[in-house]
Amino acid sequence: MQADITRSEAPPTTVRGILYFVLPVLVIVGALIAYKSSTALGVIGKVSATGVFKPRSNVIPRVGASDAGVLTRTLNYFLVIWPALVFGILISAAVSTFVSPRWLSRLIGRRSLRSQAIAGLAGAPLMLCSCCVAPIFTGVYERSARLGPSHGLMLAAPALNPAALNLTFMLFDYKVGVTRGAASVAAVLFTGMIADRIFARTEVHCDVDDWQTEGRPADLLHFLRACARVSVRLLPVIVIGVLASMIIAQMIPVRTFDSTAARLLAIAIVAAVAVPLALPTFFEIPLALILLSSGAPIGAAVALLIAGPSVNLRSLLTIMRSTNWKVSAVVAASIWTLAVASGIVVSFL
Repeated sequence: MQADITRSEAPPTTVRGILYFVLPVLVIVGALIAYKSSTALGVIGKVSATGVFKPRSNVIPRVGASDAGVLTRTLNYFLVIWPALVFGILISAAVSTFVSPRWLSRLIGRRSLRSQAIAGLAGAPLMLCSCCVAPIFTGVYERSARLGPSHGLMLAAPALNPAALNLTFMLFDYKVGVTRGAASVAAVLFTGMIADRIFARTEVHCDVDDWQTEGRPADLLHFLRACARVSVRLLPVIVIGVLASMIIAQMIPVRTFDSTAARLLAIAIVAAVAVPLALPTFFEIPLALILLSSGAPIGAAVALLIAGPSVNLRSLLTIMRSTNWKVSAVVAASIWTLAVASGIVVSFL
């Protein structure tokens, strides 16, 4: 009789535990999805009505143009992305505070396509740019100690952004949209797995408080301390990465894209520039249109659409800070290779 009572009381306790650990994260993620969805629907509606998508030249300059200085564009960039960046820091702090490492280990602990797919499905609805999702990579990696799924989630948020994919199909040939979608899925599924297989024993640099070590329950104070820790660790890297990428954007020569005889070289150059370049959400689309209007081959535009949103110098520095430079280099090389290969495929279709 006593055993029956214990069994009947266990489910409510389990449910309360799940709600305690998961609910704070779900509330923040839900608010982010609502915010990003409303913005995305507004952009899609405007593009559907006008058929054009105008870039903000005060953030990312037109090829060969320099309407605003590096510092001005860096400031403008942060004015555009700061709400999403705040959400990224909040989610990272919530994961590190409320989510159990054991639960994450059960969910994405195995080295398999299933774990990568789960991470991709979790990341895609966030619709964050690669800058803003980087803090989430840190939080998930430090709690799960798994490179593959952590990278999969980080890449899925910008690369599998459903609104960005929709805009790609609306503004480009269907071959471009299909290639971008397929390459983005491949990046989410396989880039992290490659890094995980090569660096499976990479040490996880996890900052924990005494209350975590002793197993005491979390509260608002611990969450705020986690927010502060994430901000102190990552915001300087964000500023350095964005500033460096703006300098790279300023140095792009217009003549690089004029010669149609150098298709392969143009694709490789665009992919190499796009990997470190910091782009707000959707900005890869008008930049790709600008490239095409400047005489670049379609493959170069595809390379930008794939490499541009997936990673940037700031997110690569975050990976390096949480792991080491070798992991960051493998991720950058994988994205560059995938972007170049996709650009070549589209060029000859």
